[in-house]
Amino acid sequence: MSEVIWIRRLALIATILCLGVVILGGYTRLSDSGLGCPDWPGCFGHIAPTGSAEHYATDLDVRKAWVEMIHRYFASTLGLIIVVMAVLAFRARLERGVNLWLSLGLVVLVVFQGILGMLTVTWLLKPLIVTGHLLGGLATFALLLWTYLSMRATARPVNGHTVLEGNVVSESGARARPLAALAGAALFVQIFLGGWTSSNYAAVACPDLPRCQNEWVPEADYQDAFVIWRGLGINYAGGVLDHPARVAIHYTHRVGAVVASALLLLAAFAAFRLGPGPRWAGVLVVAALALQIAIAVFMVLRAFPLGLAAAHNAGAALLVGATVLLNRAVRPVADFR
Repeated sequence: MSEVIWIRRLALIATILCLGVVILGGYTRLSDSGLGCPDWPGCFGHIAPTGSAEHYATDLDVRKAWVEMIHRYFASTLGLIIVVMAVLAFRARLERGVNLWLSLGLVVLVVFQGILGMLTVTWLLKPLIVTGHLLGGLATFALLLWTYLSMRATARPVNGHTVLEGNVVSESGARARPLAALAGAALFVQIFLGGWTSSNYAAVACPDLPRCQNEWVPEADYQDAFVIWRGLGINYAGGVLDHPARVAIHYTHRVGAVVASALLLLAAFAAFRLGPGPRWAGVLVVAALALQIAIAVFMVLRAFPLGLAAAHNAGAALLVGATVLLNRAVRPVADFR
């Protein structure tokens, strides 16, 4: 039983830490610090930038190196916690609420994230790798949060049953569950589009709002915009696409935002009738969505300052967390261990 308690505690700690890693990763990318240390896992062969001062021309280069290495330190700590969770899950694999396969999946995912982190540097900020790294970080965050919420749910006895607080286990939840899952999938696609926009430096391609390039449907090059693989040896810092392709990426991201927002609102409203737990989860989804839209609007109006761009990345993580909470709240505990 002590292993179960520790897994739950570590899941909460890892969830909070992973949120920080995702936010740090976004800031690293947006501040052009991704190549602050051009090798991996160290920085010019050292564990910290202080050991390689001769490689930096300016104080800005030193700052970028520290941003990159601090992100790596946090990510490494997160990986260690996830490995410890998997070991404890193996020891307590027969206990109620322990999902060994999910714990092992998290280990595989965090190792894959480490590989993507290395390739981000060695493949010179390739958009496919940078976007995949973002998606992997948010997927890790979502699975850690799901692990914690599921284990907390099984630990709450209510009238002889174990259900998530406020969750109504009834047929009325059958309509909300597919909507919540569909909203989560749409959010995943939208985050991919956001990562693709950022990694291709297409954020400034549409400097006006609500139109793009002063048109509702701007001229754009969609054929070149979504070429996934362009070969190795290309430095993608600053982007390599022509303006029409960047317009296509940005405009697609905006259209995706409309679709994802509509599905998230439908899922939230469907959960309002299922009791206090799902209702509060729906409220959080609506609040996180409103915050993310507000950040996006101000980001365009203020000409994409770094602070708001980083906040937009953090807002995406918060919206993922709220969507995971919604999906957990509309499901009976019996549906998942």
